[in-house]
Amino acid sequence: MIVLTAGPEWSLLDRADGESADDAEPEQDRALPMSPDVGARVTQVYRDEWARIVGGLTRRCGDLDLAEEMAAEAFAAAAELWPDQGIPPNPAGWITTTAYRKAIDRLRRESLRDARHREALMLQDPEPPEPTGAIDDDRLRLLFTCCHPALSLEARVALTLRIVGGLTVEEIARAFLIREPAVRQRITRAKAKITSEGIPYRMPSGEDLPARIDGVLAVLYLIFNEGYFASGPGVPALRGELTTEAIRLARLLRELLPDDAEVAGLLALMLLSEARAAARVTAEGELVRLDAQHRAAWNHELIGEGLELLEAPLPVTPGRHRLLAEINAVHVRAADAADTDWARIVDLYERLERIDPSPVVTLSKAVAVAERDSPDEALPLVEQLHDALDDFHGFHVARAELLRAAGRRAEARDAYGRAIALAGNTAEIDHLTRRRDELAAPDAPGTAGTAPNGESR
Repeated sequence: MIVLTAGPEWSLLDRADGESADDAEPEQDRALPMSPDVGARVTQVYRDEWARIVGGLTRRCGDLDLAEEMAAEAFAAAAELWPDQGIPPNPAGWITTTAYRKAIDRLRRESLRDARHREALMLQDPEPPEPTGAIDDDRLRLLFTCCHPALSLEARVALTLRIVGGLTVEEIARAFLIREPAVRQRITRAKAKITSEGIPYRMPSGEDLPARIDGVLAVLYLIFNEGYFASGPGVPALRGELTTEAIRLARLLRELLPDDAEVAGLLALMLLSEARAAARVTAEGELVRLDAQHRAAWNHELIGEGLELLEAPLPVTPGRHRLLAEINAVHVRAADAADTDWARIVDLYERLERIDPSPVVTLSKAVAVAERDSPDEALPLVEQLHDALDDFHGFHVARAELLRAAGRRAEARDAYGRAIALAGNTAEIDHLTRRRDELAAPDAPGTAGTAPNGESR
């Protein structure tokens, strides 16, 4: 199975020149011992409610840094108190109230005039208002704040993954192959810039929305990708809480911008990808190639919703997310892997190359060319990407599968070995190890005459 992310996501968090990890501040990631039941409940509330709690506190106290810190302290208090006191009937409400009271106590200890003013404002609003729609969703406002154009793209990605997506610093660092102190530093600097430049915690105005939406879409797709193909050894291959949250936020954006083709494209891309989740991993935890997936196990309700979003004609100049959604639509429309319209997929990747050129897009196109024509036709396209993608495990996966299909077994084994060394997901490592070991058998399957059936994303 070839799992590729077509686009620049793998390099979004490359370290900026001159950025030192030594001055990074510690992050609010806490792990306290507790009973398994209480620990599971705290974890569930954290995953489900973290962004809502931080967003509500930010709205009420006007300080993202304070809101995050107090929310973290409230979760730590839950881990300490709930084993003895029991889990409250409304755990999220308990944590929200605790965080709110801690924020008030912090502000009361402050001597600055503006802190006292904020305390007075908070005391006038002791209860958060009920949500009244997409525009008033605290998490959506939080998302636009974290994705504000005054922040660098790297800062937007790191801050949103941490504050909205709820990923730990370790998970973010592992996903983007950089050191944890560098991620902490970017998050710290981003929050400081939000404070120093007075970046407002609110939805952008109608005229500003089109310019702001692209950055939000990129960040949401990154959150979805971390859930759809999670990073790190020992980490479950699928993290439904992240894909669910990314889809939920994408739905909100769709409600807000119903005529935006790229918003519809991103939501369709997520839905069509998520629809295959149940068939992507075996009971033993190994990834399953797209051509080997049981299509009856796909979620056809999600597929229907995703395809409905693509019913509008393809724009003259379609965006990146719409094109990726169209590629996924070709896969899900095929009743069997053998029925896949690979010529259509090659054409879509060529269009994607024109608007969003990158080595990973070209690599994805090469896989489709192998399916449409032959591995021998695709291998030259792949080999020319060696210098650009030598550190990207997906390049070596694609190369291994193409060499295998061309009957070049020894080279394929070496390429599998390199891919395994670079892969970060246990489910994929298991799959690649089995594929490599199969080549030791004289009658190894798929060693000649067939192309690799890759999963396009």
